[in-house]
Amino acid sequence: MNKNTFILLLAACIGLYVIGSFMIPLMDIDASQYASISREMLARNSFLQVFDLGKDYLDKPPMLFWLSALSMKIFGVYDWAYRLPSLLFLGIALYSTFKFAELYYGKLTARLATIILASCQAFFLIAHDVRTDTMLVGWVMLSIYLLAKWSEQEKAKLSMSNNATFFMAIVAIAGGMMTKGPIALVVPVLAMAPNWISQKKWAYFYKPIYIPGIILLAILLFPMSWGLYQQYDLHPGKLINDRPIKSGLEFYYWTQSFGRYTGQNYYKEMGYFTFLLENMFWSFLPWIFVFLWALFAKGFAIIKTGFFKSSNELISFFGFVLTYLVLSRSQAQLPHYIFVVFPLAAVLTANHWQSILWNNNALSKIVKGFYGFHLFIFAVLVIAATIIALVPFGFIGRAGIMEGVLIMSAIVMQLTSKKTIGQKWFYMSVLLMVGVNAFMNTHFYPNLLNYQWGNQLASVIEKKGWDKDKMVLYKIPNSNAFHYYGQHIFPNTKDSLQLKEGSWVVTDAVNDASLKLQFPKSIQHYKSNRFHVTMLSLPFLNPNIRLQETTPFELLELKR
Repeated sequence: MNKNTFILLLAACIGLYVIGSFMIPLMDIDASQYASISREMLARNSFLQVFDLGKDYLDKPPMLFWLSALSMKIFGVYDWAYRLPSLLFLGIALYSTFKFAELYYGKLTARLATIILASCQAFFLIAHDVRTDTMLVGWVMLSIYLLAKWSEQEKAKLSMSNNATFFMAIVAIAGGMMTKGPIALVVPVLAMAPNWISQKKWAYFYKPIYIPGIILLAILLFPMSWGLYQQYDLHPGKLINDRPIKSGLEFYYWTQSFGRYTGQNYYKEMGYFTFLLENMFWSFLPWIFVFLWALFAKGFAIIKTGFFKSSNELISFFGFVLTYLVLSRSQAQLPHYIFVVFPLAAVLTANHWQSILWNNNALSKIVKGFYGFHLFIFAVLVIAATIIALVPFGFIGRAGIMEGVLIMSAIVMQLTSKKTIGQKWFYMSVLLMVGVNAFMNTHFYPNLLNYQWGNQLASVIEKKGWDKDKMVLYKIPNSNAFHYYGQHIFPNTKDSLQLKEGSWVVTDAVNDASLKLQFPKSIQHYKSNRFHVTMLSLPFLNPNIRLQETTPFELLELKR
């Protein structure tokens, strides 16, 4: 892969990230909630104590909120402004992956690894559905790269620059811990320690530089820790998830992470071993099968060579495997938890691809059959993309058709070119993911989010200039997108006795009859249909029966 091809493919992926950031509204629950918290942080001018719709918030550390609030202060309260800092950290993840792979394997593998990471489905998703993991993956991969560089510089006795590299790694670890907790320290340790052990670098476990490193880490974590102490430790007994919190510091540094193993954590969901792997079959598309091949091949090579005799880097292998083992033992798992080590998975995949597939035409029948299996998967994805473009939300339009023709033409050109099978396979994989996500970002998601009631209603309120202070939510699932796009905290109640004449009530139409009895002269100002967009179903995607899957809601002005 030459430099120009690398830049072109990378630009195509990043371009789709940017398009999604501007065209796709924020999704409930997490992304819109974090955006709402960031906006509220800016409005309150409260950066050490975090609130969500006026209530104490303790679930996630504040780094995402800090940077997003700063971005909104500079650019205004827009969804793309909320996403901008996280997009920059996706860029840091890609840069760190390139530099790490280049450090150990050279430029070709570095380019392959970067494109593999940039084009996996997870990265297209978290570029617009921004959660703390979007930022975390950048911090963690940066810290792993810097620690690896520090280890290699030690061999060359580069003391001054080496010290600077180590302390930069500490800054990255601190940033990650302030983004999602101790996992940002655990992953680099799990990645680096086996590599040092295999090379018998015992001195790396008790270097004097660790003492100032720990001090620096503590200093960087102090503002967040002080905010937690002020908000919770000085006021023990506050309820979070209906549980009294004695100490915010204990909750953050222990309960939220390690409590998932001891049973102290509130969340208990998807706590079985293969959950994260099962979700990689969509999130690490189209590379998942080659990655599994690479993972087992690397593990077999380590066993065959001997753990203490291996001369290759073991950071990517053990960083992924040990992190997976740790996360899979948690009592609460979500698909995006494993995204933090996708850069390492990309390096493993790229190294295997470059070694086995890239310049080799004399492949075994088994590998050629594996290639044929991927062609079948590609055909399925092409059919799926066509259906997405034509069926759920109508015809995609001329621009979409031209886009599809260009992508398919490029794929056919690769398929019929004189490149090796490995090169055809790689380029077709990238082009296909770019094509599918181009349809998703410009057509599917923007139309889908029209059925998310929060952003839909907030847009109407803004255009009409209605008084937000009069509005209240009544017996309708909360939408953080409503609070964010409305730039207002709307009260929520389930008690009709708290409603009063003159209030403008957002409610499901099923509640209309009871409200009409209490307020018979009520005026309906708006009515539409809503759907929980993260819970897609085939009946909803069928436009002929979609209305049966949606729930009507309305905005009523209460009058007796």
